[in-house]
Amino acid sequence: MKWKKISVKLLKINPINPRTIKSKKFQQLVKSVKDFPEMLELRPIVVDSDLVVLGGNMRLKACIEAGFEIVPVIYADSLSDDQKKEFIIKDNLSFGEWETEDLALNWDVEQLKGWGFDEEIKEKLDIQEAEIEFSEYLGEANNYVVLKFDNEIDWLSAMTHFKLKSVYSQRANGKPWSKGIGRVINGAEYLNSLKNE
Repeated sequence: MKWKKISVKLLKINPINPRTIKSKKFQQLVKSVKDFPEMLELRPIVVDSDLVVLGGNMRLKACIEAGFEIVPVIYADSLSDDQKKEFIIKDNLSFGEWETEDLALNWDVEQLKGWGFDEEIKEKLDIQEAEIEFSEYLGEANNYVVLKFDNEIDWLSAMTHFKLKSVYSQRANGKPWSKGIGRVINGAEYLNSLKNE
């Protein structure tokens, strides 16, 4: 199916579009189409034979806000009314989930945030960054104990108890610096703190 370019003045926002976008995220979308207009050609706005938008209402609004006069569209003029409704919903569903560990290790997290990741994903990315292994050198001359936690509540309690804090370390993939949780504590200092309690 090929796309063609058409004037935004001819396109009609779908009156039954059940999806909306808040102001901050809308401005991110506007910035996105300005910064990377080629993406519109890879993912054109879908319209029916009456030029009513079936897929891409928010992208069309963002294009208008960005000052675009012409946008690429694909005609879905062979769909029945029921299929059009089905398309509108399915086009806005998100079936997959982000692999936040992969994102944190293999992508620039600040770039991802700039590309419009929502707050929930940003929080997950921050958690994943915190989970990147960070340790001081542990040689055979050192004696140490490793504590493993299989649930978040115990881990958070341990973080508070041991006063673990965020530190900066090199990423596992070799990228310059990443925020992580320092997991190595000085055993002698810890024992002394217990004596003083």
